[in-house]
Formats: sequence, structure tokens, C-alpha cells
Amino acid sequence: MKLTHTLPLVIALTASTAAPVLAKEAETRAANEYALSTAVATASRAWRDAFNAGDAAAAAALYEEDAIMVAKPFGTFEGRDAIQAFWENLIKGGFDDVVYYNTSTTIVDQTLTAAKVSAEWKMNNAHGIITNEHWVLQPDGTALLREDHFEVAQ
Repeated sequence: MKLTHTLPLVIALTASTAAPVLAKEAETRAANEYALSTAVATASRAWRDAFNAGDAAAAAALYEEDAIMVAKPFGTFEGRDAIQAFWENLIKGGFDDVVYYNTSTTIVDQTLTAAKVSAEWKMNNAHGIITNEHWVLQPDGTALLREDHFEVAQ
């Protein structure tokens, strides 16, 4: 009989001591998700601003040094220098005024250090889709592109 009365008390005590720990973990996770989402949104906006200003070097600086960019139908570009050359060529060709819409950001790992952005985009002379911008949180709290996959429809 004693065991029957003690068991609910043990469960209640365990639950009451676990609740603050779980709440703190949830609070920490929410803060980390917010930090990642904010870093990605800030970096993505900085990329669009740099491109629209005609600054290929600033746009390329938002990629990791060994990033990969797959731009269909143009090909695959490996490394920041190759990516910068692609953007310089495009800007010299008169392309600008890029806008993203129907944007979706998804956290892609349990450590909350990477997110995937997909969207539709349009600019003055073309439009298409972003299938995967893989943004990675850096030690300084900023986000850089590790992979960039997009397609030009026109």
C-alpha cells in the first residue's frame, strides 16, 4: 500500500523538477533558432543589396571561401573567386534589381547552425527559382553561403 501512494509522489516530484529544465532547453533552442534565422535573413538581404548595387565582390564575400554554386543552365562554380567572376559577368551584362518572393527558410540540422532558403526570384532581365541556398552560421554569428543552387527560367 505504501508503494502505491509513494509512486505518484515520486512521479510528481520528478515531473516538477524536470519542467524547469525542459523549459530552459526550449527557451535556449528558440533563442538559437531566432539567431540562425536572423543571421540568414540579414546575410540574404546583404547579398541582394550588393548584387543590386553592382558590387560582385561584396556579393561573393557572402559565400564561404570554398563554396559551390550551381547555376542552371550556366554550370557549376567552385570557390569564392569563380563565383565572384560569374556575378561580375552577369552584372556587366546589365542584370540587376533582383527580388525574392515566396521565400521559405528551413533549419536543416539539429545543432541549429545551418538553414536552407528556397524562393522564386525575378530581376530586370530574367526570373527563376532558388532550389537551395545552404547558409551556415559562422563563429562570429553571421551566416555565409556554403552552397547556392538556382535556375534561370528566362
